[in-house]
Amino acid sequence: MSTTTAPATPTEPPSRIARGIRALNRAMDEQPGLDYLMLRITVFLLTGIGLVMVMSSSMTWSIIEGATVWSTALRQGSMVVAGLIMFWLCLKIPPQVVRRGAWWILGIAVVLLIAVLIPGVGTGREEVGSQSWIVLGPLRLQPSEFAKVAIAIFGSHFLANRRVESSGLRSPYTVFAAIPTALILLIMAEGDLGMAVSFAIVVLFVLIFAGISHRWIVAAFVFGFLGMAVVLLVGGFRSHRFHVYFDALFGRFEDTRGTAFQSYQGFLSLADGSVTGVGLGQSRAKWFYLPEARNDFIFAIIGEELGLWGGIVVILLFGILGFFGFRTALRARDNYQSLLAATLTAGIVSQAFINIGYVVGVLPVTGIQLPMISAGGTSAIITLTSMGLLANVARHEPEAVSAVKSYGRPMFDRLLMIAEPEAEETSEQPRRPRTMRGVGGTEERRQERFGAPVTGRPRRHHEGPASGVHAGAPVRSQRHPRDYDGGSTRDPRPRGSASGGRPGASRQPRTRRNY
Repeated sequence: MSTTTAPATPTEPPSRIARGIRALNRAMDEQPGLDYLMLRITVFLLTGIGLVMVMSSSMTWSIIEGATVWSTALRQGSMVVAGLIMFWLCLKIPPQVVRRGAWWILGIAVVLLIAVLIPGVGTGREEVGSQSWIVLGPLRLQPSEFAKVAIAIFGSHFLANRRVESSGLRSPYTVFAAIPTALILLIMAEGDLGMAVSFAIVVLFVLIFAGISHRWIVAAFVFGFLGMAVVLLVGGFRSHRFHVYFDALFGRFEDTRGTAFQSYQGFLSLADGSVTGVGLGQSRAKWFYLPEARNDFIFAIIGEELGLWGGIVVILLFGILGFFGFRTALRARDNYQSLLAATLTAGIVSQAFINIGYVVGVLPVTGIQLPMISAGGTSAIITLTSMGLLANVARHEPEAVSAVKSYGRPMFDRLLMIAEPEAEETSEQPRRPRTMRGVGGTEERRQERFGAPVTGRPRRHHEGPASGVHAGAPVRSQRHPRDYDGGSTRDPRPRGSASGGRPGASRQPRTRRNY
């Protein structure tokens, strides 16, 4: 009887694009500190572009406020310097130290959100319609910005390595969701709906990356759409923003001197810029045509002065930040750092694309700033602080730590006196016992630092005369059967003796042992 085998189905060779992507992945994997390097470069480029564009867009408004032409740019520069100092400090603090202070950071955020609601402490309702700032001398602290970073740190700490066995009230997801819900209510009490939406997006990203069920994600989106419908029907300036959005979506503006004035002027700025732009510093919209030219609508000034190519560069930089931020999350050393990196990346990138989206008319205006580019007080400090936390996770990737131990710190770390990242022990890894000093201590410490050699041979030693083997003859080291590859059931006794090295003892038959 003959049997026929079905011919193997030929597999299609990978396309040129797929081969290129695989080659790119292999090339990136061969560079252990690539994520850390690219995150630093991207953050510094975005910060530099922001300083230049704030200086260009704020000259006229600084004069009308009775200050010098450089006053806003100098103030923004001082905020950026303070933010870079916080970026540097975050690189010096191990991620586990930040995790141990998660509850304290959350408590500070709650206290600040309550304090900003106290009359006489919080300000801004008369100026912009929301009581969102606490004035501390020359600083204007916005607690809701700090709360976004605080909830990312706390959520990553609280949900890391959690085993979710139920979806009831005792579920970790339910317990965690109750905390940011209270914070969202506090932010909405300030009158800042846009910041409440931005905060809710960060919370949603924490839950998504922690592994919440897709049903709850769909429910969150449905709840969000219902909330926007309520805002649209209630009326007021927020409802006008939605009406302007729908009008712009269909290419018509009914009130270009009233409710649609800002959006219309932003479109005119982008249209004037065309492909190449009118030139740096040559914007016409900043001459009291475009409100919030240095803050919410600074991307319109970028499009006008630098053109389409300038806008594409900014969008690509945020895309690069998102790519290497999520790559850092995938390569992080533990679940906490992975959640933290993914949440911080998603929060910053989503905020950037929401801002760009409503400037170009894809989304309704929400009043969210463009991170690292828009002029702001403490928002620049807090944003750079969060980027410092993200870069710190990147420098603690296992591959990056191994490369630093082998080849030394990069020049950036040496110049800024940033210590080597330590191979910290986390709760996911069993702690190794401390090595004893003295005999064998050097080898043990070397293996603890660099790991056991993969190609190392077992040590040979010399038995004494009383072992039943000729003195000085090398024998195999007596290891436990589990130590042999593949779980071998070989008898661990030396070959030179039949029964533990006793001469004349009868050989026992081998039996299979289960380990």
